[in-house]
Amino acid sequence: MIHHQPEKLIKGVAYHGNRMLRHVETDLRDIVNHHFNLVVHMFSHTDWDRHRSVMKEIIQMTEGHGLDVWIDNWGLGGPPGDKSHFLAYYPDSHQVYNDGSVDPVRACLNSPHFRKFTKEWIDTVYDIGGRSIFWDEPHLPAKSFEDGKWKVWSCACSRCKSIYRERYGREMPETFDESIEEFRLWTVVDYFKEVTAYSKAKEMENIVCVMLGASHGINLDSLEAICGMETLDNIGSDPYWLGQKGVHPYDFVYKKTKQNLDICKKFNKKHNIWIQGYATPAGREEEIIWATDAAYDAGARTILVWGFRGSESNDYRAKSPDMAWNAIGEGMRRISDRHNDEIRLRRLEQLNK
Repeated sequence: MIHHQPEKLIKGVAYHGNRMLRHVETDLRDIVNHHFNLVVHMFSHTDWDRHRSVMKEIIQMTEGHGLDVWIDNWGLGGPPGDKSHFLAYYPDSHQVYNDGSVDPVRACLNSPHFRKFTKEWIDTVYDIGGRSIFWDEPHLPAKSFEDGKWKVWSCACSRCKSIYRERYGREMPETFDESIEEFRLWTVVDYFKEVTAYSKAKEMENIVCVMLGASHGINLDSLEAICGMETLDNIGSDPYWLGQKGVHPYDFVYKKTKQNLDICKKFNKKHNIWIQGYATPAGREEEIIWATDAAYDAGARTILVWGFRGSESNDYRAKSPDMAWNAIGEGMRRISDRHNDEIRLRRLEQLNK
């Protein structure tokens, strides 16, 4: 008789803001008690420089509690996350906007120095025990939207202009058009083709999460551009509803999750869906539960929350971290119970045939 392994429900939480091991131990027990089985750990440039051996111990401790681990490239090339410290070493690798202004904190994805730096980071992640990399919200910024087009966008540094000239046989236009949109998308994709091929050669898992906003070069609507990469295993998004006008959390998360899952199914990729547990206004904590239910109802089985205790260690924390963390745990408990009930009912149905 063949026993089929039921689909695992993966429930993850982002953890950062602490590098003291005795507190990590307490927090990991708290994470387990809130029904999680995966932790996404940040590994920033600062962690690389100052906490490398500590992070190795944190990964070991996390796995010792039975939790899986993803490693986040937090702020490596700039936001999201920390400002890019890499730029202090390679000041010629800044992103530059088409109006000539320099982005002070973001690295150009076409910089060969930055690509080399990323590979060195991958080596370090591997050395400290990381085997799954979470590529956090790859994007190129744009701002000043006018007449249906971006007025100010990146990257238009001399390096990117030269690559554009080689690809299109003309100078890069000063105003946004379809070729710029295409080139920005190509830039993100080309960077990830190179760096994920490097990590895949080390037999590491590559997981990506893209933003929803239209200004970021790659988002849920343009996600198909990266789905064809054999080196990417898992592709997701973060349907954060706070700040969205006129939406209900359940409806918004359900629809965006469906869109993500449809793309993943088309390209035979795993998925990851993020629930917003940070910046929660007081009195709206139950929306976290509704959103978690929505992601599960839409078919997601890898559901994560940003972040631990409502991101209490950050300025963007939930207004009432205890209440937010309670709602986060309740959301995870509900989908855990539902998942186990569905497995039990399927087994029962098969036994009674």
